[in-house]
Amino acid sequence: MKALRTEVKRRLFQVAAAVGFNADFLSAARGNISQVPTKGICLPALNCYSCPAAAGACPVGALQNALSSLRYNLASGQKKIGLYVAGSLGIMGVAGGRLPCGWLCPFGLFQEIIYKIPLPKIKIPRILTHLRYLILSLFVILLPFIIVDDSGLGWPWFCKWICPAGTLEAGIFLALLNPAIRNQLGWLFAWKTALLILFLLWMAVSQRPFCRTVCPLGTILGFFNRWSFFRMKVKNEDCIVCDACYRVCPVEIRIYQNPDSSSCIRCLKCEQVCPTTCISHGFWLPEESTAEIKTGCSHS
Repeated sequence: MKALRTEVKRRLFQVAAAVGFNADFLSAARGNISQVPTKGICLPALNCYSCPAAAGACPVGALQNALSSLRYNLASGQKKIGLYVAGSLGIMGVAGGRLPCGWLCPFGLFQEIIYKIPLPKIKIPRILTHLRYLILSLFVILLPFIIVDDSGLGWPWFCKWICPAGTLEAGIFLALLNPAIRNQLGWLFAWKTALLILFLLWMAVSQRPFCRTVCPLGTILGFFNRWSFFRMKVKNEDCIVCDACYRVCPVEIRIYQNPDSSSCIRCLKCEQVCPTTCISHGFWLPEESTAEIKTGCSHS
């Protein structure tokens, strides 16, 4: 019963966040990109800036914009180096690590819903979960900063070429609602739509594939899991290594091997099914070594 209450609470948080992050319904009805005063504030989740109803900015898009204009700003003597974006990401990470991934992200909720489609399920090979580091370093950080035009401005490579959340939340909706945009669609929109379809198929058979193999925001926040105020804790002396936690984990990790895993989205499903209640969560939990356990240690 407690597990059910926690899951219902988490789902309510996810739905409330999805609605709250996209609350400009008037702009959506008009087929225009929202320009509400809060649009410059970085949201604690992946939510496309170009979504017609978006009431805030996506941290990944904001980071790319800061990096793509950095060389131009420095060359023109402007001291705009993206400290606000870096600070926003730092505050999110220090406060909860990947907690927003499990409790607030609209695209995370969408993936969980698609996964409920009754189809045969497959596990994601662990090697593919390391792809997210390449995506972050190459498409979010390096390319926007290195490849620039004659004026010194770069492009948001991840948003432009990869992000399926942007295609779903912004591209498709704008195309449906705005005839002027629809008439200008070309091969890039076709590429992004095809990529979205591939992810939709993957979401139906694997748990949160975008979060685990691609998402730059989750990757950044995952770096903070070890030091964030919100922490997971495992009392190893009480753990019987039954793997009940592993069987319900949406990112397929064994929390008892590494409670600070950068893959953990803090959904608390593991805590609710633990037969010995050795898993807990909270703020400012004392750090304990979890390297020595019966089955060895795995870091991810």
